[in-house]
Amino acid sequence: MDLLTGVQLPAAASEISYETPVMFLGSCFANEIGYRMAAGKLPVMTNPHGTLFNPFSVAGAVDRFIAGHIYTGKDIYLHQNRYLSLDHHTAFSSYERDVLIERLNEVSLSASVFTRKASFLFVTFGTSYIYTLKESGTIVSNCHKLPSSLFVRRQASWSEIAARWRETLDRLAEANPSLKVWFTVSPVRHLSDGAHANQLSKAQLLLATEELLSHPAVEGYFPAYEIFMDELRDYRYYASDMVHPSETAIDYVWEKFSSIFISAHTLRLWNEAARITRAMAHRISGAKPETTPFANAMLDKINDLRNRAPFLNLDREEEYFKKLL
Repeated sequence: MDLLTGVQLPAAASEISYETPVMFLGSCFANEIGYRMAAGKLPVMTNPHGTLFNPFSVAGAVDRFIAGHIYTGKDIYLHQNRYLSLDHHTAFSSYERDVLIERLNEVSLSASVFTRKASFLFVTFGTSYIYTLKESGTIVSNCHKLPSSLFVRRQASWSEIAARWRETLDRLAEANPSLKVWFTVSPVRHLSDGAHANQLSKAQLLLATEELLSHPAVEGYFPAYEIFMDELRDYRYYASDMVHPSETAIDYVWEKFSSIFISAHTLRLWNEAARITRAMAHRISGAKPETTPFANAMLDKINDLRNRAPFLNLDREEEYFKKLL
């Protein structure tokens, strides 16, 4: 007896391994899957600008990575003695102008280098609503809780989104011809305007991604939104806010994702590395005589994995467990 409507996954995909750098950009799906890959030491960069929700902001970030953009005072917005970047998440702000500019350029440089060597780029669209700063007419990535009177808000059409992204995909293909781009739509609901408006917003994103599948740089579409809507259509798969996916739901989508992109051999190494990094993340209390057996066991696992996979960098984990001895 079938108790759910199964979503058909892409029939074939290029393989992610420890030799294929992967970049995730966009909404929350990008964060969650990127973090899981990083837990197993796969070479990944996730949202260097912070979480980006609308397609135009993600495209703008990619364009800056390709161009090697250098941030100056012209890129900074000042509000109530606080300097911030409207191209980035709210975490990118400071009361010191030069500190913020230095951080922006550090992130920009590392993202630029990574983009040109990446094998995969996964782009997640979250919403088709955009905010434009009135004084400049530019689309912002985040309003940083600035007064709403400074912005104009509207919904972008699928054709606008597709046209903007075709330009960015052309630039990507020129800068990194071997890069494989995958699109997905975030299952996170944006309910501030109501359920109907959220569905209309997602519809624009789905139509745009469908249009972009014909671009030579695009390898496919991963149905995260569809998996959540059809296979996980139950509030038990939501977090307490009833908007974001629960950990169980994210694990479910990760299993679907990894079954397509990650080989059995790579996934075995990922699991071993992830057990070590997660053990390190747990708060360990007690005197050294109590923690020593656990630390020794973890160091044995590190040495064994390092012998079989010397390309994995487990120095930080090794240092941590040695301190527990």
